[in-house]
Amino acid sequence: MFRRLLALIVPLLVGLVGALGVPLAFSVVQRESQATYLDRLGDASRFASLAENALASNRLTALREELVRYDQLYGIPAALIGTDGTALVESRSPFDRSDPAVRAGLHAAFSGYRGEGDPSVWPWERRDLVVVEPVGRDSEVVAAVVTISPTGRLRAEVARQWGLLALLGLLPLLGAVAVAWPMSRWVLRPVRSLDEATAAVAGGELDARVDEVGGPPELRRLAASFNTMVDVVGRALRRQRAFVSDASHQLRNPLASLRLAVDDLEHHVSDDAGREAQRIAVDEAEEMGRVLDTLLAATRLDSASSAEPVEVDPLLAAHAPGWRALAGGMALRVEVPPGLRVLEPPGGLGSVLDELVGNAIRLSGATEIRIWAGTAGEDVELHVTDNGTGLDDQERANALSRFWRSPRHQNIAGTGLGLAICAELITSAGGTLTLAEATPNGLTATVRLRTRPTP
Repeated sequence: MFRRLLALIVPLLVGLVGALGVPLAFSVVQRESQATYLDRLGDASRFASLAENALASNRLTALREELVRYDQLYGIPAALIGTDGTALVESRSPFDRSDPAVRAGLHAAFSGYRGEGDPSVWPWERRDLVVVEPVGRDSEVVAAVVTISPTGRLRAEVARQWGLLALLGLLPLLGAVAVAWPMSRWVLRPVRSLDEATAAVAGGELDARVDEVGGPPELRRLAASFNTMVDVVGRALRRQRAFVSDASHQLRNPLASLRLAVDDLEHHVSDDAGREAQRIAVDEAEEMGRVLDTLLAATRLDSASSAEPVEVDPLLAAHAPGWRALAGGMALRVEVPPGLRVLEPPGGLGSVLDELVGNAIRLSGATEIRIWAGTAGEDVELHVTDNGTGLDDQERANALSRFWRSPRHQNIAGTGLGLAICAELITSAGGTLTLAEATPNGLTATVRLRTRPTP
């Protein structure tokens, strides 16, 4: 997040410096070019004035000497061009008139006006600055003075001033970045701490807390509120688990006494109706015991929260003998490719598969159960499929709810908590548990788990 914030701030600062620096760079080019152009235009105007007098008196020697000294002093060739295109006076011979700007300037001058081209010279342009000044005015133009000024010094001066501008722009930019760097760290330090604490709480570490010392006041208040929230949630969860555990333990002794008392009634009941009532009471007491055991198991499993990687092959090899013993004469096939590795849900993937296979054996009425697996993108899917009676759409939607049992299974031992607990454990590991209709009949329970933690 720190890098992303700097990646947002630095381009904005660069854009701000550029928005100020680019117009200044254009201004430098225009100012320097205009100053050079006006200086050369002044020289050309003076030569035009001298040429007008020289042509009137037919004495061009002084003008030639003036142009030669000017060329020697400044390195700027100059010439007096007649209306017929011949060079009347040249500072150097031959005078180069191949530049299109010279031809365009002469055409404008002989038409009676001074050509107004763009005098701006950019540092990367290797062209000369051409100034053409007509001798005479309007229809009385008799010649034109041409100067071709090299622009090397002009371009060097523009580049030098651009370098100064870049340096002056770079200094505040570096200063802003130097200030933004520690400021961003100071602002984001509580955010990073909040992110780490949130991940720890999501992983089940309810004792994780956020430092409330550093950072802006708003983030310190947020950190304090987060710590308070975690305290409240932690206390609520601990009270809930303690209540379920204590209630289960406290009820176990009265339930055991009740079971013994009901068992003792068997010797005091002589008629069939009484014995049937006593048997029902024994079954109900056993069912209450199973419910208490399941609640205790759910409390222990809910307290586990971290998903650990596990190899599927060894796990299935360890549990398959127990499943086959439980299945009795029912066919049970395990078809899982080798090398699969998944994130094990809290409480163990084996306990989840034990519940799914046990339900298929006890409740499906199937003759065959198949445990198979495959990949689904970056995830792994484990399937427990039977060819029994299955469940309809409404029953599959309700089967993952706590304490729900199908009406067909009311006389079979169970509490209705197993699938619900399995679904919660798999969800806590980032996976899913779904029930679907098997083909041609029966039920398929699919466990989809990740192969690596989510970043």
